[in-house]
Amino acid sequence: MDSNGFETVLVTGGGGYVGSLLVPKLLEDGYSAKVIDLFWYGDDVFGSARNHPSLRVIPMDIRDVAGVRRELAGVDVVIHLACISNDPSFELDPDLGTSINREAFAPLLQSSIDQRVRRFIYASSSSVYGVKADPDVREDATPEPLTDYSRFKLECERTLLEHPHVGEMERVVLRPATVCGWAPRLRLDLTVNILTAHALVNKKIRIFGGSQLRPNINIQDMVRVYQTLLQAPRETIDGEAFNAGYQNLSVSRIAEIVKDTFGDQAIELCYEPSDDLRSYHINSDKIREKLGFVPRFTIEDAVQSLVEAFQDGKIRDPLTNPLYHNIKRMQQLKAQ
Repeated sequence: MDSNGFETVLVTGGGGYVGSLLVPKLLEDGYSAKVIDLFWYGDDVFGSARNHPSLRVIPMDIRDVAGVRRELAGVDVVIHLACISNDPSFELDPDLGTSINREAFAPLLQSSIDQRVRRFIYASSSSVYGVKADPDVREDATPEPLTDYSRFKLECERTLLEHPHVGEMERVVLRPATVCGWAPRLRLDLTVNILTAHALVNKKIRIFGGSQLRPNINIQDMVRVYQTLLQAPRETIDGEAFNAGYQNLSVSRIAEIVKDTFGDQAIELCYEPSDDLRSYHINSDKIREKLGFVPRFTIEDAVQSLVEAFQDGKIRDPLTNPLYHNIKRMQQLKAQ
């Protein structure tokens, strides 16, 4: 039991990129964990923790309202990660994305309230801000989402924070930067990760534009953020939104970091023109000042973790394997 008395944590989408590292950490921290996920990207994502006596894995669609409601009984905290992640994946099938990212949210929240869940942690996105001229985007910036994916993230934030009948349930919104680094359920369709994959396979990195700023956070720190939100006292997190990022770097600088990680190996950087020079830059001072969270892991660490996993045979066919690329896997499954 932690300092708040939380014992059981339910993680929706716990078989995903972040969840595959988070869930074993929750078990290490002494929590009982429930995972609701359809495991589109494989169910062998928890390693030795898969047989942990305090883990319950539930292959279930988050849109199964009655089933989810049933599984919420006895749960202290919900960490809601489940969604169709990022704009390209959402746009592949907008009806699917809408049903999971928006329509499933209100029933999940209402069932959590009815089952007396004590804390609800929602994984939103820093994309809710849209493109800002301000190089220091903080949580009080006016959201200007540009796509349905980010609009629905914002809608769910507001549904959570403005719900009039939550009783004693504590609510907190997290707006993460782009996550990077190795995890058992790996994504290689994210900026740092895909540049590293191209360096590994082709010894060449194609950079479209390059001046665009991208906020990043190492997946090890992303897990630590959720651990921090579980341990934080009610008065510091209830009703709050927190950015979670670390290094705001240009795409060209990220490519240089990847190249430098390979040392003496010849990695070619190929710059190509791009019509999309949108930049994103978030400030994460609030989570440090209010919760004491300080990142420990860098983009360099993330690249190194991917290189080591590839060398150890943990990553197979990184550019073509659908399990590492959301769109390819969704097309393969004809997900609906």
